[in-house]
Amino acid sequence: MADLVNKSTTGDGIPDWQKILFGLDPTKKENVPGVPDSVTIEKLKAQQAASANGQVNNQNDANLTQTDKFSREFLATVTTLGQNGAIDQSGNMDQATVDKLSASLSNSVQNSPQRKIYKISDLKITSDISVTTIKKYNGVLNGLYKKLSTKYGVVDVLQKFSPNETNVDSTVLTELDPIIKELNTFVDGMVKMEVPKSLATLHLNMLNRLEGVIENLNDIKLYDTDPIVSFQGINKYETNSTNMQLAAQQLTDEIKKELKNP
Repeated sequence: MADLVNKSTTGDGIPDWQKILFGLDPTKKENVPGVPDSVTIEKLKAQQAASANGQVNNQNDANLTQTDKFSREFLATVTTLGQNGAIDQSGNMDQATVDKLSASLSNSVQNSPQRKIYKISDLKITSDISVTTIKKYNGVLNGLYKKLSTKYGVVDVLQKFSPNETNVDSTVLTELDPIIKELNTFVDGMVKMEVPKSLATLHLNMLNRLEGVIENLNDIKLYDTDPIVSFQGINKYETNSTNMQLAAQQLTDEIKKELKNP
């Protein structure tokens, strides 16, 4: 791991990771003609330090992607580590520092809250919990299920997206569009349908679990423009998909229970 972190393709003593971090080509010694990369990086570090101290702020946070924000925070962290001596003048770092930066990336990927959360007030709830109303509700819900007609699943797309650890084909992510469209139709149907009061909590839980999956799929599609968000979507999809299936099963079981014991 240390060899990989400290690798310098050009042999100028500046690690490849550091050049890439500052948007430089690691195969060149002078990304700015006539100016050694070491000088270019020092200028970029100074700009980053000034920005971190509130002296320079030319970027509008609202226009930054999550990857942009992470990169900015990451650069600030690297600058601080350099000032504290954790990174030497050549840009080399020890394993403890590598682990710290890796943990920062992992934390950024894993900690992303769901953006849309439906509330009980968003539902059309009826106090009528008669068998007739439950049957009507069940019929509408089954009708929504039947509209899910895509012949392939998310896992099929992800397997084509990254068949192994070294190859990625982001063009296949457009195949998620039909799945997302169908799931959005399902969500719209769940919001608009009349929900018996006795099933409202389970209905809401399934609705929010489904919304979480949709957000994951939309995030995964951003691989080319916002990879951090894409990794967040990939990281959370399996758990959210499992939770959605569990919520759907709980709702189905309760419907059967109420129809059996009116």
